[in-house]
Amino acid sequence: MTSCLDRLDENLSDDLSEAATPASCKTGKAVYVESYGCPSNKFDLEIMLARLFYAGYRTVRDAKSSDILLINTCGVKKPTEDRILQRLRVLSELNKPLIVSGCLPKINLPAIYKAVSSFSVALDPYSVDRIIEAAIAAEKGERNKLFFSEKPGIKLLQPKIRLSEPIEIVQISEGCAGACTFCCVRFARGGLLSYPKDLVAKRISRAVQGGAREIWITSQDTGAYGLDVGTDLAELLKDCCRVEGDFLIRVGMMNPNHVSRILEHLARAYKDSKVFKFLHLPVQSGDNEVLKRMNRSYSVEDFERIVSTFRKTIPEITLSTDVICGFPAETEGAFEKTIQLVRRVKPDIINVSRFFPRPNTPAESMNQLPIEEVKRRSQHLSGIAKEISHKRNKHWLDWTGRVLIDEKGRGDTWVGRNIAYKPIVVKSREHLLGRFIAVRVDEAFPTYLKAKLL
Repeated sequence: MTSCLDRLDENLSDDLSEAATPASCKTGKAVYVESYGCPSNKFDLEIMLARLFYAGYRTVRDAKSSDILLINTCGVKKPTEDRILQRLRVLSELNKPLIVSGCLPKINLPAIYKAVSSFSVALDPYSVDRIIEAAIAAEKGERNKLFFSEKPGIKLLQPKIRLSEPIEIVQISEGCAGACTFCCVRFARGGLLSYPKDLVAKRISRAVQGGAREIWITSQDTGAYGLDVGTDLAELLKDCCRVEGDFLIRVGMMNPNHVSRILEHLARAYKDSKVFKFLHLPVQSGDNEVLKRMNRSYSVEDFERIVSTFRKTIPEITLSTDVICGFPAETEGAFEKTIQLVRRVKPDIINVSRFFPRPNTPAESMNQLPIEEVKRRSQHLSGIAKEISHKRNKHWLDWTGRVLIDEKGRGDTWVGRNIAYKPIVVKSREHLLGRFIAVRVDEAFPTYLKAKLL
């Protein structure tokens, strides 16, 4: 599997080989797994897999040779939902017990019913600890059973199996503190529930002792961490960095309104040598009126102030941002302001999305722009984003330094990350996964760098 920062639509079935199953479980029922979505969704999958393995189940690569199908879904975007629903239709033709987990059952259950009228169990993100109940119900032939819970347990206390040898995902909170008019994920993940700092640090410590070298701290909005328990992300980072061992922490997406309240404190925390110099800060639009309609609770000026502060504190920091094109009532002038912002700020990574209305959100009832116009704007901005990313990456030519190899590439290539979380491709016939190596960058492309081993 090729890993990538906070990527949606990620199919993880290639990671779930029989080799990952304990030998003592080989005689158990076979489960075929596909998983889509963000790191939090993958974290949930790792919990479900641990419970399945310890109960005697095993995973297989071929859906046809399985006893149970488990599809861990995402519903944040309409194209993602459409692709998952089509997979459900195809897999349902195998006439095997089907468990649908993840966010989609809470976001658009009617669409699941329409795609597969006789699934076995739908399991929401609050109920990952009930996966064995779901598997037993599926084996018994039950149909359309819902395992939805009113509140989540503390997932950091759950057993978990790491799918990536060097990468440990640590969810620091469930839900979010926002109410964006376009967002449907809050229907699945609910309000903010921050996990105790000591549990986060203990999870990281155990992972590092177990061989993890890259820690992803993740949630729906890491910047909101601690609002409900009287602490904040900067304080959490300081505790995490006190954990002994040679590892690096990648901080997940954080919204500008929550970063603003702890800006100086957080920028200082980022200077620790154990923190990747990587900031995922979604702006979504360069127009303040559009941001108000989105209910984003910050301004373009707030976004630029945060970027300026981080770049002054950490000049080499990689900035990743998200932009939605074609939000309802986005004028041509508003879109032009987004282009101007992007050209002015020059983010290293710009994740461009077309607006698609999601069920039961306020934006669904707003006046929609023509689909072709939304497509035109997204294509135009994507071209600009590629150009900027390429120029930013060229700044790294001839850089030498340490890289953590966190992914197997094609053939004899490996993908690693430097301190700014830049993806760097190297060639080697040695097994490099999880190792720190010294490299020199000699080529730059829009989405990655190439380097030679030193």
